[in-house]
Amino acid sequence: MSDAISQLIDLFSRLPGIGKRSAARLVFHIIETDQRFAQKLGDSLKEFHLNIKKCSSCANITDTDPCNICVDLKRESSIVCVVENVPDLWAVNSGGTYRGKFHVLHGLLAPLDGIGPEDLNIKLLYDRVKKESVKEVIIATRPSVEGEATAMLIKENLKDMDVKITRIASGVPHGSELEYIDSNTLERAISGRREF
Repeated sequence: MSDAISQLIDLFSRLPGIGKRSAARLVFHIIETDQRFAQKLGDSLKEFHLNIKKCSSCANITDTDPCNICVDLKRESSIVCVVENVPDLWAVNSGGTYRGKFHVLHGLLAPLDGIGPEDLNIKLLYDRVKKESVKEVIIATRPSVEGEATAMLIKENLKDMDVKITRIASGVPHGSELEYIDSNTLERAISGRREF
């Protein structure tokens, strides 16, 4: 196999969820597709890295500042959903029911890994809550030790502000059997129960 093909397969296989076999399929598909597609793909990747930046308001990854979500006048600007990363923003946004704004932390507290509050976009969130008329902050970090610690830090630092702080629900996935659910998930589901 040529060095150019091997190098491209190696590069594609570094992407998350893409193994060597999938990477090879992608490379051979690109080879067999017309040259304009390959050229457009290469140009798009080059442009992407030249123009991509963090939104100065919410820290979303974007090519415009502020991002499309922040300037969307149809969104409820008084509600901000705090997420760990951009894929989480996309997941919440793609559901179609949440119509507020977002704030991306780009990580979670992890002192053992050297990640503290100053490494996250938490100060930007505090400044935003002070300046804008934010009425509710929804904390949508994952239910892990790091996610809970980050949620508690945000809650603690916002407690003196006139803002409602909520946490997304977590618990038993729809259609699952209780005997196979871990005890932490069951505990959260029971403690987070609501009136029926």
